[in-house]
Amino acid sequence: MRFYLIIAYLLPVLQSKESYVTHDSVVKYPVVMQHVKINSDKTLKIRPFSILLICILIPLNCWWVAASILRGGGSPTQVSLFYNAVVTILVLLGIGLLLRRFSRILELNRAELLVIYTCISIGAGLAGVDRFLVLMPLIGHAHWFATPENDWINLFHLHIPSWLVVSQKRALEGYFYGFSSIYETHNLLVWIPRIIWWTLFIVAVHLVMLCLSLIFRKQWVESERLSYPIIQLPYEMTAPKGKFFKSPWLWLGLAIGMSIDIINGLNFLFPAVPSLGGKLYDLRRIFTERPWSGIGWSPIGVFPFGVGLSFFIPLDLSFSCWAFWLIWRAERLIGTMAGWRGLPRFPYEAEQSHGAYLGLCVLAIWMSRRYLKQIAVNMFHSERSRDDPISYRLISFSLLCGIGFIIGFCLKMGMSLWIIILYFAIWFAIAIAITRLRAELGSPVHDLHFIGPDEMLPRLMGIRRIGAVNLTGFSYLYFLNRAHRSHAMPHQLEGFKLAEGANIPIPRFAMLMMLASLLGALGSFWVFLSMYYAEGGGPGFGRESFGRLESWLTYAAPPDVPAISFASFGFVITLILAAMRMRFIWWNLHPVGYAISGSWAINPMIGSIFVGWLLKWLVLKYGGIRMHRKAIPFFLGIVLGEFVIGAFWSLLAVTLDQPMYRFLF
Repeated sequence: MRFYLIIAYLLPVLQSKESYVTHDSVVKYPVVMQHVKINSDKTLKIRPFSILLICILIPLNCWWVAASILRGGGSPTQVSLFYNAVVTILVLLGIGLLLRRFSRILELNRAELLVIYTCISIGAGLAGVDRFLVLMPLIGHAHWFATPENDWINLFHLHIPSWLVVSQKRALEGYFYGFSSIYETHNLLVWIPRIIWWTLFIVAVHLVMLCLSLIFRKQWVESERLSYPIIQLPYEMTAPKGKFFKSPWLWLGLAIGMSIDIINGLNFLFPAVPSLGGKLYDLRRIFTERPWSGIGWSPIGVFPFGVGLSFFIPLDLSFSCWAFWLIWRAERLIGTMAGWRGLPRFPYEAEQSHGAYLGLCVLAIWMSRRYLKQIAVNMFHSERSRDDPISYRLISFSLLCGIGFIIGFCLKMGMSLWIIILYFAIWFAIAIAITRLRAELGSPVHDLHFIGPDEMLPRLMGIRRIGAVNLTGFSYLYFLNRAHRSHAMPHQLEGFKLAEGANIPIPRFAMLMMLASLLGALGSFWVFLSMYYAEGGGPGFGRESFGRLESWLTYAAPPDVPAISFASFGFVITLILAAMRMRFIWWNLHPVGYAISGSWAINPMIGSIFVGWLLKWLVLKYGGIRMHRKAIPFFLGIVLGEFVIGAFWSLLAVTLDQPMYRFLF
């Protein structure tokens, strides 16, 4: 009853504003993309040459990302801005500068460069650590690692969708042992049907996200004019006539970022060389005695790119990130001192974060309710408005097609219809929340580890209610939920923001995004299968997924009341924080800071976020808006400098097949 009273109090508050971001993050601390003005009504062309480049560069970037992960160079997709996409654009700019002396025919315009950047981010993101690196081991793990001891054959083999997995021993031997080739006939015949099915499913998921992005585009891009801090760097890099590269502050920041990364890379190879940060130091080494050791894993480090990205985050959000990070540690200490053994995972950070993300989704939809109502009305009109580049009827039809395929795919796996609907309702709610917080506030990380719908539904309903067939389906969909760092939907919406600033035709851009999803899936399959069949693939994340399934089916746990309670608590707290921000001008704790600070990825970034917050606060306090605007190229230069040298160390690790310095922790 109290929960409904809280909601009844909050809804009038939420109706009073169209955004849960207060004036201080929009007016006091502006960023570049917030004030983008289209310089010309002329729409720039996307030529066939640039489409050909997309078809070439996406598989190459998939190879770069996958090889970097497997050979010790880290993953370029662990933070919101993918450095492989930024460096690719920088290389294309350099090639264009050289070609300009001979001919301008092959020189790419701004629209083409930004389209390539967006497509690489969407396509190559699939090869990242949270998508295909997780998916690939799942396809053959259950059959290869089944033994009489674990009794997987009797436990869940009956529920495995045979058309989605590889069970042939000969094909699996080459995959896990190596010294083989995916191009051998028997391997291709086994894998091609599985590749087709998984690719169609991934493309359908991306189609649904693209349709949602197109639905929210007009409200979040044109009406609310959200700031989109993450795309500052690629947008400014592609400014006409190289305006961005003429700033002396840019070159100063570039020199600092590159120098720090060069020195840290040399320190990795030759420890006698002193380092300049770039490492994580766990506070548990200092607080070794109880109850202070109860703070758990608490890494502190400062990375130049993290400081640069944090400079573009509104002050209230960056403050909220490290403030809530400290609050989480305080809660851990309280749990240790109180000895709450009945709550083994207290303070249930992952569950609270899950509830917070769902709360952010509800807030985002609620703020756009009038706009969404108008769209629902427009769907019944036969003619398209001049302001709408794509008919909402076409968007709705595509959305239904994507959802229909996803439901049919999961039904074919044997999952129940009501479970499928709940599962993907939660999953796409998380996608909307991530997209909104990226567009509005530019969070540098959004991982939400190990707490997707595949974890929350069994905790909510219990193992028996879900059933063995659905749980087996959850295990094969683990690649969607292990973490959300390389999520495609934020890149799709950010692409539409870039389209507004660079006069990119939206219908063609949307089609190219879907092409990028297709190329990314096929390219990722090609890269991982080629490497695994040549070098051998281990159990990887299959151990996590099927170990969890074995645990589920061995011990049918009842509903987890504490987990559901803390998730509900996180949902309500998010609404309360949003209401407080809109009611009180002095309230600085942001609901997004609460949501992202309980996840794994915020830990390595928290030191950089604090330094970025402090520097931005000093600039605004003593230099004002004018100094803030002058500092923008400097901090963009720091990010670009570390990305360039970080890309060098990554490619060197791939070439030499040995670990190198990784600035992305």
